[in-house]
Amino acid sequence: MADVKVKVQPPDADPVEIENRIIELCHQFPHGITDQVIQNEMPHIEAQQRAVAINRLLSMGQLDLLRSNTGLLYRIKDSQNAGPVSFFLSKMKGSDNQEKLVYQIIEDAGNKGIWSRDIRYKSNLPLTEINKILKNLESKKLIKAVKSVAASKKKVYMLYNLQPDRSVTGGAWYSDQDFESEFVEVLNQQCFKFLQTKAETARESKQNPMIQRNSSFASSHEVWKYICELGISKVELSMEDIETILNTLIYDGKVEMTIIAAKEGTVGSVDGHMKLYRAVNPIIPPTGLVRAPCGLCPVFDDCHEGGEISPSNCIYMTEWLEF
Repeated sequence: MADVKVKVQPPDADPVEIENRIIELCHQFPHGITDQVIQNEMPHIEAQQRAVAINRLLSMGQLDLLRSNTGLLYRIKDSQNAGPVSFFLSKMKGSDNQEKLVYQIIEDAGNKGIWSRDIRYKSNLPLTEINKILKNLESKKLIKAVKSVAASKKKVYMLYNLQPDRSVTGGAWYSDQDFESEFVEVLNQQCFKFLQTKAETARESKQNPMIQRNSSFASSHEVWKYICELGISKVELSMEDIETILNTLIYDGKVEMTIIAAKEGTVGSVDGHMKLYRAVNPIIPPTGLVRAPCGLCPVFDDCHEGGEISPSNCIYMTEWLEF
């Protein structure tokens, strides 16, 4: 029975979120960004949606349109150094100096946020006063509290309009501060299956070995598109997410990667380069010593008989021997 693929169309993104993301990219690349950079960072956004967001930012005077030898560049205006933050600063009128100080500390932390303990250290204000100021700023929608995967019981504070950094949220691999190991494993299997199918198709073509090898490669954009069409993810995945999964397959020895030159504007290319991946089979099976958990153990140097870590109480060694 043939597999039936259901193509899932991504939901329309919020225009304001698209504009804010473009502004963030402009701050990351002060010299300007091309439409290709925007496309690579937001592959799920349609070209028409990107164009509408860019035209709106240009009409609002937040971006400058420049021409370079690589094409058109979009750059943040000098008067917009804070981007959309300038809108929020207008709400700070009437605030006392302590509130402005706390706001400035949180703004300097960027999208990685800052703990209340660090705010207290930098401001030299009492903790009770800081908590009062934080609640006031939250009520004005100037800042927001975000739970960090690094410490589930602690919250970090950042400006209200910022998208939290992946180091804070854990990206697509975390849900409510819990690592989605099953989801990662499913993606791992499906990415490898796609590359295996492409390699098998290349072998069955009966072309010469060089053409077969070249045909077995797939770009990260092709793998990303395949995963999106499967509809197995409840969250939007970027090409960077898929490349993270492909990297785990490389570390497992199941996939190899090569980098080729690509024309400007080619889908999936970055700075004139494109990453290609293909499934590979090991030439010889790994030896028993390599398969032993000791070969990859991060505390190998601390492991000795009679110590807190020893071969006699190692659960990984026990599982390996039972296998």
